Amino acid sequence: MNTRRTPRMLWLLLAGTLLAAGCTTPMDPRKDSRLQNAAYTTNRPVVRPTRSVSSFSDSLMCMDHMLRAAQVPTTLITSKQVIDYSSRVPVAAKDMIVTALSQMSRVSNAFRYVDYEVDIVRQDTVQNLTTILLNNNLMQLQRPALYVSGAIAFVDQNVVTNRFDAGTSASRLDTGYSQNRTATVIGLEMHLGDFRTRTLIPGLDSANEVVIGSGSQGLDVAGRIGSYGVNFNVGRDYALGAGGAMRTLIDLATIELVGKWARVPYWQCLTLDQTHPDFQRQMRDWYDESGGVGQAQLVQSSLIAQGYLQTGADVLAMDSPALRTALAQFQIDNLLVPTGVLDFNTYERAMRHFVALGPDGALQRVGWGPSGPTGSMAEAKAGAAPVRTSSLSLTATAPPPRVIDMQLENTLPPGMEPTFEVGEQIFVSATVSRTSHMYCYFADAGGNVMRLTPNMVTPHSLVAAHQSVRLPDWLVPNPAFIMDASRPGTERVACFASESDAMPRLPAPLQGSALVNIQGYRSIEDVANAFGQGLGEGGYVQSGLHWKVIPKKAQPAPATAPQAATR
Repeated sequence: MNTRRTPRMLWLLLAGTLLAAGCTTPMDPRKDSRLQNAAYTTNRPVVRPTRSVSSFSDSLMCMDHMLRAAQVPTTLITSKQVIDYSSRVPVAAKDMIVTALSQMSRVSNAFRYVDYEVDIVRQDTVQNLTTILLNNNLMQLQRPALYVSGAIAFVDQNVVTNRFDAGTSASRLDTGYSQNRTATVIGLEMHLGDFRTRTLIPGLDSANEVVIGSGSQGLDVAGRIGSYGVNFNVGRDYALGAGGAMRTLIDLATIELVGKWARVPYWQCLTLDQTHPDFQRQMRDWYDESGGVGQAQLVQSSLIAQGYLQTGADVLAMDSPALRTALAQFQIDNLLVPTGVLDFNTYERAMRHFVALGPDGALQRVGWGPSGPTGSMAEAKAGAAPVRTSSLSLTATAPPPRVIDMQLENTLPPGMEPTFEVGEQIFVSATVSRTSHMYCYFADAGGNVMRLTPNMVTPHSLVAAHQSVRLPDWLVPNPAFIMDASRPGTERVACFASESDAMPRLPAPLQGSALVNIQGYRSIEDVANAFGQGLGEGGYVQSGLHWKVIPKKAQPAPATAPQAATR
């Protein structure tokens, strides 16, 4: 017996000796250069980044326009740290509050966040410089009027659990199936307080909960063929993240607090179909089932309807420069990452204004195209899930016009004509509905006209859609100009917007330097005539404001101390 095993033992000993000798010899890294060279590309993500959105992202934009319509003045606000007492939701809740307030202030300029916080554990450059400048009276912090306070009140894990396990066993085959589903509830409490008194304002509170779930399915198969065993394990799992749930809760709470504080009908912004989770899932199913041809047809029809593409009979190729430019422009105007590529986020943004959720939870047509459609949505989707309405026309109507929205930012009595005294500063803001080249002019009561923007500080005329242009820019320490009421009479500010750069087609006096009187131009009407001659009547849009300037009121004489009575 021993003599038979000796050759096998020798072979094993020889293999072990060679393996030990190989381990003692250092490896040559030059042989791995080809592998390591691939690390530059392997290290990069394979999916494009997208804008972080929640179910209430559209509601935040709706609130922004509602606050602007209500002429809510700019308010300084700050917030406390949102504490997670459960220590199970490690998210940057305070930064989410800052983002929500910022998104509600793009057009309205309703809020400015005061960013000042001392963290003894983590000292950073901004914090250190702030402390030094404050101690030397070289920096001034403005006191906020409001502050947000809140906490993640509770996290009830696995409130509902559903498990199912089954299996079979035989001499040569074993099978098993398992299914598991759980639901966790997260609660958020937020309040709005008066910073001056550090008191929470009664009634300005928000308490909401959201459910996040997880599920898994697994299948196990094990068998034996002769003396060999075979085992297969297949599973599917999902888990709804706490980060997305918290962003939804914070967006909802911020809308409630701001809406109650500003006394605006904020619930109108919460009842949008786009805020319903089923809307996104229906759109995703629609996107996946429509296929590349259906996606291209519908999105290009949407771009034509909204004025980003010219009306044409043929569907452009997805790599067409004209289509990529139109997609990038559409993405910029809708606060998406401008990639020029048709992805789901772009598809959803392009379609959301033309479909809505019906009573049965299916997508319905709400617009886009004249009566008597020439093509059906079901045809464009190429066999996708049906839409619960009549067919949707692929023949686009006229695109919506480019619109400039201008507003006086000074706090004025409601219902009265804007009136300022000589020397009083005036603040104006302007936004445009689509990315455009915009030029703003000022005309005083003496017949002098000057261009305000673009100027030497902001030399570019291109302005993104729904981006507030401040005249003057009161958020920078050294603005290009200050707009004062100069002399009694009527003063005006007007802005002109065009799709392309209008400056080369304007008369020479209008191409001169900004913030100086333009020779030969005495009114806004003169500027409008020049734009009409250079761009044509349909090549630009115009909007303006005017106010009355009155003489400065005489200051009352200072009161003198009463004389003592004498006899």
